[in-house]
Amino acid sequence: MSTKKIGIIGLGYVGLPLAVEFGKKHTTIGFDINTKRIEELKSGYDRTLEVETENLKSATLLSFTSDLNELKQASIFIVTVPTPIDKNKRPDLTPLIKASETVGKVLKKGDIVIYESTVYPGCTEEDCVPVLEKHSGLKFNTDFYCGYSPERINPGDKVHTVTKIRKITSGSTPAIADEVNNLYQSIITAGTFKASSIKVAEAAKVIENCQRDINIAFVNELAMIFDKMQIDTLDVLEAAGTKWNFLPFRPGLVGGHCIGVDPYYLTFKAEEIGYHSQVILSGRKINDNMGAFVANKVVKLMIKKGITVNAANVLLLGITFKENCPDIRNSKVIDIIHELQDFGVNLDVYDPMADPDEVKHEYGLDLIINLNTKYDAIIHAVAHNAFQAIKITDWTKPTAVVYDVKSNIDKSIIDSRL
Repeated sequence: MSTKKIGIIGLGYVGLPLAVEFGKKHTTIGFDINTKRIEELKSGYDRTLEVETENLKSATLLSFTSDLNELKQASIFIVTVPTPIDKNKRPDLTPLIKASETVGKVLKKGDIVIYESTVYPGCTEEDCVPVLEKHSGLKFNTDFYCGYSPERINPGDKVHTVTKIRKITSGSTPAIADEVNNLYQSIITAGTFKASSIKVAEAAKVIENCQRDINIAFVNELAMIFDKMQIDTLDVLEAAGTKWNFLPFRPGLVGGHCIGVDPYYLTFKAEEIGYHSQVILSGRKINDNMGAFVANKVVKLMIKKGITVNAANVLLLGITFKENCPDIRNSKVIDIIHELQDFGVNLDVYDPMADPDEVKHEYGLDLIINLNTKYDAIIHAVAHNAFQAIKITDWTKPTAVVYDVKSNIDKSIIDSRL
């Protein structure tokens, strides 16, 4: 087992669970530029809810810091920062480049830098390595080495946790590939898969989410078709699902920091080399338009019931990007909100899982803390367990529209579902 100290750069949904597992077996330094986050973790609190306090405290070899001098002690650096897209839906490598600059400043001869952030094939060696070389004064594959082991964290999932998901590993030389693989094998009980190169590992990760995105786009398109035919999509999918090889995808809003983002990384790189995606971007276009589809469907249902849309009171249940998770990044629920705001409705958003301050900062919205009025329409947007205790009919006017995005409410009380 390696005796080298490990530094984890970025302690979000990906970095913290990884740091905790490494910190149970290896001396590990968790580094983040967010000093408030560091203080919370030192006190045993994880605002992402990915790691429980007991599990956090069980990592006895793990320490937290925002001090770059403490990070110098590490010999293996694992970068787990976000890789978002900009307003033009192009890769925004700013967090990745800044993290590489940080590591470059403390990099020493013989050190290894492993990236876990989702990127396009070639990014590690073409974009990150030059930054490491510039800020360290060292030469790649002579003085320091790199690896790539894509994250596979599923936020909010308490079953498929980091150690229970098979891990792809890779390294910039055969020897480093072995060392990186052995390092992850020490904590990943599900096992590892050593890819033939860093580029292969990068490509494998990015197509995982492209595949899911395309499959969801297919059923979202079916949902729009069947809506025009006045057929319940879920009824169709349940019938088709009786065939052994039918894929069990469901329609929905596709947001978050992975599936709704990663396809743009691959198509960006494809366009750089002269190939213009047809299937991948078509799927993205469908999924990006689902929020507007939901909002317009609700408005049409309200009009059919004789409800005056302008100034109508509408309740939206949920704003996080997925159920039972506080993560609001790239939530497609905001698309429903913006579309409804254009119609002039009075909109309340209720989500006990989301941090009101984060929602205010990110989207400029004030969450309601309690339900205290009756609504002309209710949209069940996110299937939090906490919503199961809500009796929808207690909060609806007699002619109200109830729309279920997640197909999670009793069919007898809804007007339509995605």
